[in-house]
Amino acid sequence: MTDKTAVFTEKAPASAHTFSQGVAKGPIVQVSGQGPVDATTGEYLHPGDVAAQTTLTLQNLKAIVEASGATFDDVVMLRVYLTDRAHFPIMNDAYGAFVEAHTTHGVLPARTTVFTGLPREEMLVEIDGLAVR
Repeated sequence: MTDKTAVFTEKAPASAHTFSQGVAKGPIVQVSGQGPVDATTGEYLHPGDVAAQTTLTLQNLKAIVEASGATFDDVVMLRVYLTDRAHFPIMNDAYGAFVEAHTTHGVLPARTTVFTGLPREEMLVEIDGLAVR
């Protein structure tokens, strides 16, 4: 049986003490929900700008995927959590630009989008992901 290991990188924000940035077990990598947080300062960035928050959030997720030894092409599922249905088209455009720019084999990840409350008021978007190495 393959051991479960924590995935960590300084290129993404440090996780809270109650969970890991990501967890790998065998070929599976689950990345915890990421938000628009600067990896160095821990500061939430781009208040009110869902496009910029989406891009930064995906950059953080990608850094964790890469720290696991996978690539963005190995991402099979992304779950997007938005606080406002009106933000969907803006998020979708930023998401599409990022995913297309970082997918080299032509198969985009599957996706679910959920409208919900998020842990911090300044967060307009949170994204988690699943990759298979």
